[in-house]
Amino acid sequence: MIGLISATAAGAAARDRLAAAWPDRTRVYDGGAGEAVRAAFAECEQLVCFLATGAVVRLLAPLLGDKATDPGVVCVDEGGRFAVSLLGGHGGGANELAREVGGLLGAEPVVTTATDAAGLPGLDTLGLPFEGAVAAVSRALLDGEPVAVEAEVPWPLPALPASPRGAYTVRLTDRAVAPGEREVLLRPPSLVVGVGASRGAPADEVLGLVEEALREAGLSQRSVAELATVDAKSEEPGIVAAAARLGVPLVTYPAPDLADVAVPNPSGAPLAAVGTPSVAEAAALAGGGELLVPKRKSVRADGRPAMATCAVARRPGRGRLAVVGLGPGARDLLTPRATAELRRASVLVGLDQYVDQIRDLLRPGTRVLESGLGAEEERARTAVAEARRGHAVALIGSGDAGVYAMASPALAEASDDIDVVGVPGVTAALAAGAILGAPLGHDHVSISLSDLHTPWEVIERRVRAAAEADIVVTFYNPRSRGRDWQLPKALAILAGHRDPATPVGVVRNASRPDESSRVTALGELDPATVDMMTVVTVGNTATRNIAGRMVTPRGYRWQESTNTGPREGAR
Repeated sequence: MIGLISATAAGAAARDRLAAAWPDRTRVYDGGAGEAVRAAFAECEQLVCFLATGAVVRLLAPLLGDKATDPGVVCVDEGGRFAVSLLGGHGGGANELAREVGGLLGAEPVVTTATDAAGLPGLDTLGLPFEGAVAAVSRALLDGEPVAVEAEVPWPLPALPASPRGAYTVRLTDRAVAPGEREVLLRPPSLVVGVGASRGAPADEVLGLVEEALREAGLSQRSVAELATVDAKSEEPGIVAAAARLGVPLVTYPAPDLADVAVPNPSGAPLAAVGTPSVAEAAALAGGGELLVPKRKSVRADGRPAMATCAVARRPGRGRLAVVGLGPGARDLLTPRATAELRRASVLVGLDQYVDQIRDLLRPGTRVLESGLGAEEERARTAVAEARRGHAVALIGSGDAGVYAMASPALAEASDDIDVVGVPGVTAALAAGAILGAPLGHDHVSISLSDLHTPWEVIERRVRAAAEADIVVTFYNPRSRGRDWQLPKALAILAGHRDPATPVGVVRNASRPDESSRVTALGELDPATVDMMTVVTVGNTATRNIAGRMVTPRGYRWQESTNTGPREGAR
């Protein structure tokens, strides 16, 4: 919950905008500022104060306890120009909150945490348990000192400016080791503990067995991701309580699924009891991985038969592939989600000219794998291969990566052994349409005139179908020096079904500094003025040129008048 505090009418107006945008996340505190801040500090995880920073500092000072538990606090100035992360930038999430508030209110986010200001990921913000000299190692990263990153378990971390060797170390490990004086240990959730239990097995017996198995194997309890068992034991009190005390979820599997998992120590007892020859080992291995601790039984002090079994497996970290659309070129048309994914990646794969557009957004230490035109399949294979090695990869394309871009070849190459995230982008057709007016107001289609990957006969059939269906058409890749006849041919096909006065929009380098556009007519367009940096949008029989803009009606009754458009109420 985010507490909202203001003291003036201007602050209250901005406060109310946040409250309206985030009704389920926010709580407005009325009354005096001091009383409101004290109440919100005690009751909320985060605060946004529409007050002077000095006033908030004085109000907060007596309330501060520990940076691990204090709420994150963001201050917004009276003019709504800046959203300042004042307290709890990392632990309290104030840095990210400042960015969110800034995006919503049009304020510039100001983060004061050193790592964020330098574009480095905070070692305490990676979502992993950590131990050791976080401040010292972070300072070494900021000072450019050599810091070694040792990943004993592959995991898709963001980029870190690592060196092969250094006086400081960041080590990713699930082993039960203590950090060195100049070392940070990151604990990946790589361990799965499979458990089985007889009816009524005490929680202490289950938990004691798990802790003993981890301790004797030299494994860290902080890397346990889940307890796993068979469905029949999903409500067994001892198992449920053990998972709760470990602070991990309990995952269950149907007995037939566990019966299909190859294990080293099958047994007839669980087969007779729950329908699978293995519970502990099979549940630990059900999601894949390597068995580190074979099945073992609990030992009871009174000599009675054991009531619990467990096994431990290491599940390798799944690589992450984000397929990111960069939009048409303008930085303000690059989505916040795309920016976040670029900063989340440790490996970037892309066309060299697209990499140049966003190189300044990458974190220090990002490995860039760039190539020239015509290597789409190679880039797709490279991105998937890097993700399979356990890295966090961003594969970039212009516009939307799923439209004539990299998503298709990448996903054709990928299998279910990696996580894939798609990040949409503003397409060239959409960017051009916004410049031209509203040419895509009704049904429309995009057709690439490049026959490098699609036979011309297929392209021609698609153009004819669009012409006969009276659909607005946007042509991608319309004309190059080596392909100068396809656009005239496509326009001739459309001209067989549309009036020569049909509006046609021509936009070159949409949203970029050298953008140019014009609206002409189907019978007047000179294909020689078009190149590969251009998109051509041909209207349908209802499209009109109104005040120099292309407008295609949405299907409302169209009024033939130069002064009026479609009537809003006529459907």
